[in-house]
Amino acid sequence: MNYLLNHFDKVWSLTLEHLRLSMIPIAIALVIAIPLGLIVYRSTVARRITMVVGSVIFTIPSIALFIVMPSLINTRILSDYNVIVALALYATALLVRSVPEALDAVPRASVDAASAIGYRPIQRILRIELPLSVPVLMSTIRVVSVTNISMVSVGSVIGFGGLGKLFTEGYSRDYPQEIVAGIIAVVVLALVIDLILVVIGRLVTPWTRAARPPGLMHRALHRTAKVGAA
Repeated sequence: MNYLLNHFDKVWSLTLEHLRLSMIPIAIALVIAIPLGLIVYRSTVARRITMVVGSVIFTIPSIALFIVMPSLINTRILSDYNVIVALALYATALLVRSVPEALDAVPRASVDAASAIGYRPIQRILRIELPLSVPVLMSTIRVVSVTNISMVSVGSVIGFGGLGKLFTEGYSRDYPQEIVAGIIAVVVLALVIDLILVVIGRLVTPWTRAARPPGLMHRALHRTAKVGAA
């Protein structure tokens, strides 16, 4: 703790850098994974192919991918783009499988009610199924966020920035307090990001709090469907 207090400016700067390197890939992955997940949702074959490809990508060691990435995207070895692209690949591999699974978790009664009202398939997915799948999807986003925060730390071994620098510098100088400070900072950052995502998840899904007793939203859809049918 003494190191954190005495070097707060340095730790804060590294935290912001760590946050940038870990969160930008998630934003990129969401832009790719959600549309792709919606495309493969109805196809069993496409879902299996997506799962296999995602599993292969995620099994590639992060250090190896960080080193190989410059030759693939024509960047410098220590360019931040290497970390961002590599982590975006990992995040996409996890999220693209989660989108169909999240849609599968949407209650069938809600889907049927939306169809009865007159929603077309695309409208139903975008306006009913996708919003109702947010709680399940948010769980995966939380996992990916914590994973990315951890992987950015690994990148410091080959010279990338972020809080991992406290590990490498502390080790090279035989200064355990700096290493411990890095561990504390990474854990706190992961917990704060996870808490923020929990709050965001609750804000964008108000019906999960208001729907008491369970099924209130589903019954409302059924009532609307009956009125539309009448």
